[in-house]
Amino acid sequence: MSSPPRLLDQVRTRIRTLHYSIRTERTYAHWIKRFIVFHRMRHPADMGAEEITAFLSALAEERNVAASTQNQALSALLFLYKEVLAVELPWLNEIRRAKKPARLPTVLTHAEVRTLLAHIDGMHGLMARLLYGTGMRLMECVRLRVKDLELERREVLVRQGKGGRDRVTVLPEALVEPLRIHLKTIHEWYLADRSDGIAGVELPHAYARKNPKAATQWAWHWVFAAHELSIDPRTGQRRRHHLHEQTLQRAVSRASARANIAKAVSTHTLRHSFATHLMEAGYDIRTVQELLGHKDVSTTMIYTHVLNRGGRGVVSPLDR
Repeated sequence: MSSPPRLLDQVRTRIRTLHYSIRTERTYAHWIKRFIVFHRMRHPADMGAEEITAFLSALAEERNVAASTQNQALSALLFLYKEVLAVELPWLNEIRRAKKPARLPTVLTHAEVRTLLAHIDGMHGLMARLLYGTGMRLMECVRLRVKDLELERREVLVRQGKGGRDRVTVLPEALVEPLRIHLKTIHEWYLADRSDGIAGVELPHAYARKNPKAATQWAWHWVFAAHELSIDPRTGQRRRHHLHEQTLQRAVSRASARANIAKAVSTHTLRHSFATHLMEAGYDIRTVQELLGHKDVSTTMIYTHVLNRGGRGVVSPLDR
């Protein structure tokens, strides 16, 4: 008689059944494992609100983690109890999430953006320009497919953005020709893969069942494909994946240091700068909200605070 699957294997199976991303799978497995180790290898089925609260409190008080990290751990434990153990526990919904501090986003000036981008070359440089020119999030850019680039209409179709929503954003005219040249190189890689019998690219789960042949079609290929082939951790197939997001994050970080920008710059800073510079140029907040893919306009309102920072339009009494 075979033994029942281990708890973490059950977690992974449930996550894949619900079509969560590989990043979510790794994150949830990490926090569930830490929760079990924290309580000296006790099974979660034998624990409850007291143990979860103790674990989250230790993260905040002893590890001094950010509120977002603490909430991430809580989400993993909520998933474990509700989706894997199928335990209906009313107290789960009563556990309060840590409040994220209200912080203004870091925004670069036009001159700082130009200097930053001048220090990023190649595919990373193109991606960084696309982040600033479209307002896309990091993973939205990394997962971009060929079919979602409308070069003639100068549009980018962002599929499955945050909250699972699709949207259309602007494609800068300055990037149309560089993207055409870039796609020629990627197409050569695509043809080489087909010639070598390499498995097609990863597809969204539902579509992979409906039309598995799409995996080898050019339209579904990654715009920013990785140069080297890799092994799919879920299927074990050797295929071409998209560029790893960390390589772009590191390229932006290095460029910021070389440009001597005295701000905490990340890939998301380019998105913040996109939104702020549009509002500075006079575009209304609803337009910016649509381009960013914010569900609620109140999220977009943060950029009005950035515009007001430093007392724009107000003459300091010292200057009088």
